[in-house]
Amino acid sequence: MLAKQRSLSGSGLSPRSPSSSQPFLSVSVTDPVKLGNGVQAYISYRVITKTNLPEYRGQEKIVIRRYSDFVWLRDRLAEKFKGIFIPPLPEKSAVEKFRFSAEFIELRRQALDTYVNRVASHPQLQQSEDLRSFLQDDEETMERARSQDGGIFKKKPADLMQIFKDVQSKVSDVVLGKEKPLEEADPEYEKMKRYVFELEDHLAEAQKQAFRLVKRHRELGQALSDFGKAVKLLGDSEGNQLGKAFSDFGSQSEMLSFKLQKEAQDLLMNFEEPLKDYVRAVQSIKATMTDRANAFRQQCELAETAKLREINLEKLIVMRSDKVPEVEIECKELKAESEEATRRFEVIVRLMNEELVRFQEQKTIDMGVTFHDFAKGQAQLANDIANAWRSLLPKLEACSP
Repeated sequence: MLAKQRSLSGSGLSPRSPSSSQPFLSVSVTDPVKLGNGVQAYISYRVITKTNLPEYRGQEKIVIRRYSDFVWLRDRLAEKFKGIFIPPLPEKSAVEKFRFSAEFIELRRQALDTYVNRVASHPQLQQSEDLRSFLQDDEETMERARSQDGGIFKKKPADLMQIFKDVQSKVSDVVLGKEKPLEEADPEYEKMKRYVFELEDHLAEAQKQAFRLVKRHRELGQALSDFGKAVKLLGDSEGNQLGKAFSDFGSQSEMLSFKLQKEAQDLLMNFEEPLKDYVRAVQSIKATMTDRANAFRQQCELAETAKLREINLEKLIVMRSDKVPEVEIECKELKAESEEATRRFEVIVRLMNEELVRFQEQKTIDMGVTFHDFAKGQAQLANDIANAWRSLLPKLEACSP
């Protein structure tokens, strides 16, 4: 619950604190259930929405959603909200034996809950019609929307061939030196890009080491369990005071084994997973940077095309060509397209600057809570371990000559 709370504090809404006097939008992803068999199997989730917003149909709605529905929502948001850092989704596991393990299902549920609440709490994304559809439409309507949604693999074969030819032509031009990729020459943007790439590397390394910590706790817990059983058997073969001391020693070992295994699970859910989620968040930022780069190139290309067409028009005017009226119309249309491309690029730049500030503020809060909880948990575990071993000392000293 704490992990969900910390992701929502940057919004005007209060998703987790419904109040009749304040606007709220509370969403919960619960009750994962496996449906189907074999390669057709999937997990469904109950998505519960509570709200007092007038644009929603009623104060409470429960729908059933699957992972592909969450993907649909993210793709729609990414298409319509260029410049916004769209919250990341957890990865889709391709390994069958992990897909339906209890641990994987719970991690997936927690990540999907965090994702949809980040969308619901975002100042712009919370206004999305697609979000309202996702939270309210029945399963049949949702499935129909998914199947009708366009994508590169749903285009006609002729369209696909043209796309691949265009890509191949572009790649060839770059390789042969005919075309150099257009890139912004903005020092502030270059500074932002360096920050994002370095942040991704540092977060990935921290997540890697968190994974090792989880593994170490599990291995130590298992070792203590095995050791406790062995010491208990040793105590059974002894008598009197020594046998009782060994039995207590084994019991304490098994108790500490349980604590370590529980701490490993807590570390996975509340330390490693939040770090992994932020790695995914940075990858979402990089996707927005790609949108910005594409918008910049389109702006430059249209501006150049419009300029060349105007030069051509001037020549035609001097030549008193009959094509002047036709080319004048083309020039006006190109100029309008160029201005619209410039406007789209400027919007992306403005939104990205706002988003980065919001991201950094939220990251400061989230990372502060995550590391505080980690340190607190480790301090408590160390104290429990010390007390457990300390309680054995009098009994073991009594057995010493």
